[in-house]
Amino acid sequence: MTEKMSTHQAENDARNENILIYVDGELKPRAQATVSVYDSGFMLGDGVWEGLRLYQGTWAFLDEHMDRLFEAAKAIDLDIGMDRDGVIAALRETQQANGMQTDTHARLMVTRGIKMRPFQHPSLSRSGPTVVIIMEHSRPQLPRPIRLATVPHLRGLPMTQDPKLNSHSKLNCILACIAAEKAGADEALMLDVNGFVNTTNACNFFIVRKGEVWTSTGDYCMNGITRQKVIDLCRADGIPVHERNYSLVDTYGADEAFLTGTFGAQTPVGSIDGRTIGDGQLGPVTKRIRALYKGLIEKECA
Repeated sequence: MTEKMSTHQAENDARNENILIYVDGELKPRAQATVSVYDSGFMLGDGVWEGLRLYQGTWAFLDEHMDRLFEAAKAIDLDIGMDRDGVIAALRETQQANGMQTDTHARLMVTRGIKMRPFQHPSLSRSGPTVVIIMEHSRPQLPRPIRLATVPHLRGLPMTQDPKLNSHSKLNCILACIAAEKAGADEALMLDVNGFVNTTNACNFFIVRKGEVWTSTGDYCMNGITRQKVIDLCRADGIPVHERNYSLVDTYGADEAFLTGTFGAQTPVGSIDGRTIGDGQLGPVTKRIRALYKGLIEKECA
């Protein structure tokens, strides 16, 4: 069996042992960057987060990421304790302290803060929010296309836990990933509540059929920023693109498949449930979209 990997696999970088991490206004060495065991995020997964990517000194699509962060915080009635400018200043302070300019990934996390007692009610979180920014030197390293396995775990209805929230509560996706690994794959392909192909445990999912790009309706998945950029790029460049319901039958017969996310941009999929997709390699439409996205990043971060 070939080696295990994931969509977030990166080159080893010794500099990450000495990074400084932002914790509630202080920059702390990695070994000292901790939060309380009473923190709402640790205890209950009560918080929201964003993943951001730094290219040539610029945080790509920063406004969109801030929009999503503050919208999610409002949705769960969480006061971040800073305005947009304050959050961006903390991000740039962490970047500067670590001397980072490119090939950098940041995970910006906000929880409801430290609880008075170890119970669920949000009123027990009285200290104000906990804000953490982890920033690493991170260059993707994927030696082969990703293998997916369909799992029984679903991205659910918005009245349970809305999949559009980038919440700290990721157990459903983690269980999906475990199931995929048990099946010999790298990551999980998850269906929606109606049985249509939806997303993976970590990324948005696309297929290509006869030159047309298909992705899910977006009703039951995180509407990723990279996902939307790919849809927009296809429309602008004359590549037919559809947000629609489609089945595993459509997926198995696809000419290409790829994933999108802030970290990996566009990651080719080689097989799903043991079935080779196309020739199992990066396909021509995916390659074209990659080039378009690279051009967009260069323009955004010029």
